[in-house]
Amino acid sequence: MDTLRTPEVEDLLRVLTTVKNPDVLYALLLDLFTVREIKDVSQRLAVVQMLDQGLPYLAIAEKTGASATTIARVSKCLNYGSGGYRAALDILNADGPGRGRLAEDGSDRSSASGHSAGGIGLHG
Repeated sequence: MDTLRTPEVEDLLRVLTTVKNPDVLYALLLDLFTVREIKDVSQRLAVVQMLDQGLPYLAIAEKTGASATTIARVSKCLNYGSGGYRAALDILNADGPGRGRLAEDGSDRSSASGHSAGGIGLHG
């Protein structure tokens, strides 16, 4: 067990892997993290999707607002990390390539498809 994987982290992992309702998980994220942290993590998922689609760094930065440093770090983790980003992409692409929130061109599908977060908004 590495030094980060403490009993407390194990409890967190157990909770996160057990919650099946997206609204309950969203409420938990709101309680656990700041709005900024949720936005930052969500931004990294958008970045990794665009990297996987082969978009250039400049286009990713323009579409997401992510810094070049963030994009480079996500790219490094995607290519040489522990496999977490690849697993996330597999989940997001489970319905087929480009079936996640981002279209093949990196544009956001959620606004056109009417997806919402169950009435709980990220404001602030």
